[in-house]
Amino acid sequence: MVQKRFSLLAALLIAALVLAACPQPAPVVQTVQETVVVTSVVTQTETQEVVVTATPAPPTQGGVFVSASLSDATILNPILSSDNASSGVHQFLYPYLIGGDPFTGEIVPTELAESWSTSDDGLVWTFVLRQDMTWSDGEPVTAQDFKFTYEAIAAEAVETPRKSYVELIESIETPDDYTVIVTFSEVKCDGLGDLGLGILPSHLYAADFSDIMTSTENEAPTVSAGPFTFNEWVRDDNVTLLGNDAYFKGAPNMDGLIIKTVPDAGARLAQLQTGEIDTLALQPEQLTTAQLNPDLNVYKFKDDGYAYIALNLANPENPQPGLDEDGNKVEQDPHPILSDLSVRQAIAHALDYETIINKVYLGQGYPMAANVVPAVEWAYNNDIQPYEYDTELAAQILEEAGWVDSDGDGVREKDGMTLSLNLKTNAGNTTREDLGALAQDQLNGIGFDIEFEAIEFGTMVGEMLGQTYDMVIIGWTGLGTDPNDDVFWRLQFDTPGSGFNFVSFSNDRVDELLRDGLSVPGCDPAERAPYYKEVQQIIHDEIPYVFVTGSIGNTGYTTRWQGVDPGPWSFYHNVEKWTIQE
Repeated sequence: MVQKRFSLLAALLIAALVLAACPQPAPVVQTVQETVVVTSVVTQTETQEVVVTATPAPPTQGGVFVSASLSDATILNPILSSDNASSGVHQFLYPYLIGGDPFTGEIVPTELAESWSTSDDGLVWTFVLRQDMTWSDGEPVTAQDFKFTYEAIAAEAVETPRKSYVELIESIETPDDYTVIVTFSEVKCDGLGDLGLGILPSHLYAADFSDIMTSTENEAPTVSAGPFTFNEWVRDDNVTLLGNDAYFKGAPNMDGLIIKTVPDAGARLAQLQTGEIDTLALQPEQLTTAQLNPDLNVYKFKDDGYAYIALNLANPENPQPGLDEDGNKVEQDPHPILSDLSVRQAIAHALDYETIINKVYLGQGYPMAANVVPAVEWAYNNDIQPYEYDTELAAQILEEAGWVDSDGDGVREKDGMTLSLNLKTNAGNTTREDLGALAQDQLNGIGFDIEFEAIEFGTMVGEMLGQTYDMVIIGWTGLGTDPNDDVFWRLQFDTPGSGFNFVSFSNDRVDELLRDGLSVPGCDPAERAPYYKEVQQIIHDEIPYVFVTGSIGNTGYTTRWQGVDPGPWSFYHNVEKWTIQE
């Protein structure tokens, strides 16, 4: 409405000017959206046209955006936390050295560092900082803040789950207030992401880090360099933030933002529908309800996770580490059935992924071919296709490998051993339980004898990490923007009881590729990509995992907020521009 008024005033002003210059015929005024076109007859044979673009209407100010979280934050210090709820608050308060493209996930200079360069050997990274970022108390955000934060992580006095972030940092130098030089002891390309933690305001802490664990800043931060400042934290209820007028990208149009704790999924959806909250991560069964609500938008995206069936390649009766104490390779006692690639191929072809995605995941998934998700665009291998559902081919593969049903009981045998396997998942996760039941039916249909059981989560994790299982339905989430997932595949992480290579996968070429992919000087994605694409091909061919579905995220949000432009890697990347439409 205001914009149309500006258009009319501009039209009248131009009309007056033209009339003063040529008082003969009256002008014709035509308003087209935001552009005013004024046409005046100057002579009997000549027409002069003047085009004026109207002054844009100022953004609507005010309003409070409310988001929902299923759990409360634990601490408001970014180097001390490890939970998603806390990180969800940190993103609005603390500055970051580097940023990520909200749509591709690529690390790009959107935050404190306006540019960076690396030495020829890839060990020294020099960051040039922007000089217009300040804390909300007026103090500049400088190189010293970054240095303080990362040296605090390394300090003995600070108990933090982020210690691994600094293990390979040899030194941090700050030759001036706006230059940071980080020297690593070895090249580790995903280490750049480790430099993306929230930065602390060093001027509010003791220089020796002695007060970090006990500081009141951990629960009530007094300054911010993000789009909002801290206002109040009511435990197990909400965190309230106010717009930061000093934010370097511009003060938010909204007055504030509330992160509300709503543990119950049904209650979260109900509050989204009534307008009590403005956004929610939707569960698959909630999607239809949200889509039918004309007051809601739904943003769907391929997430950084996937569901899979892990296949233990080693004997569950005799778990062994991949390497001995001297770092030498240990020859594994193979799984009596799953070490046979033909069996794994048959399993991969016997599952009806389309039906699983549609019926079990309610359509909220997509076929996966290997271990890198499509959201990591630069490293994703488009050339690999998921295994095709083909029960005849699966049966043929088993027949050719010597697995036959000789006695007609429906279960195949080979060398006196039946094709019997145990499949586990965690009880209470209905999606995984439904997947397990369906997989059991489909595999038994081609001659397997699958025992499926849903057990207590802790028990399942113990058996999984202990490598005392046959097959387990599980998933990875929060894989991030870097394709390096060496903890799942390298031999050094095949450690019964703790390692994430609990399928005992062993492939010398994969070990080599994963090492080389992390040590590319300069860490150019274009140069790293071939390593990870080859890894994906090997993982696809060897089948240590049966990839069931990639994760799809669904975010519901109200239509009354304008300017929301969600990306798969960030919903709030332009939050300062959002405006409310009353």
